[in-house]
Amino acid sequence: MSATFRLRPAVAGALAAGLIGAAAATAAATGPGIGNGGNENGAGPGTGSATASTAPITPGSSAAARTNTVTADREQVRQWEQFRLHGKVTGIKAGTAVRLQQMQHGAWRTLPATSVVNRSLDYSMRVKLGIRGVNRIRTVVAGQPSAPVTVTVR
Repeated sequence: MSATFRLRPAVAGALAAGLIGAAAATAAATGPGIGNGGNENGAGPGTGSATASTAPITPGSSAAARTNTVTADREQVRQWEQFRLHGKVTGIKAGTAVRLQQMQHGAWRTLPATSVVNRSLDYSMRVKLGIRGVNRIRTVVAGQPSAPVTVTVR
């Protein structure tokens, strides 16, 4: 038997022990749980939610301070005519991806249009819509959706 096969269980055991230790350290750092003055999420008072978030948050801000607002430069466009969406975010880091979503058959569908939040914490994207009629669109930045914007396609 080669040395590689004999080392794999030892490496896997060390990796598992490291992950368990990291989880215990994280649990200890989050503060008291439900029985010790925490909220229903298991987080202590004033510590926010215990759920993990993939949203990059600027230092000194809380998850509740994150906002995403968007406006369209036109309310009516022709089919496949280009228009712009301009947005502003707070509590989200520059460089975060911006996704475009459209309401289709009662559900939000992500469209193949993206942008990035700049240093001024705003973004702009060019959009072309092909579905005629009233279109409800919004942007999502770091899991934070904007209020829907209505654009009519003639």
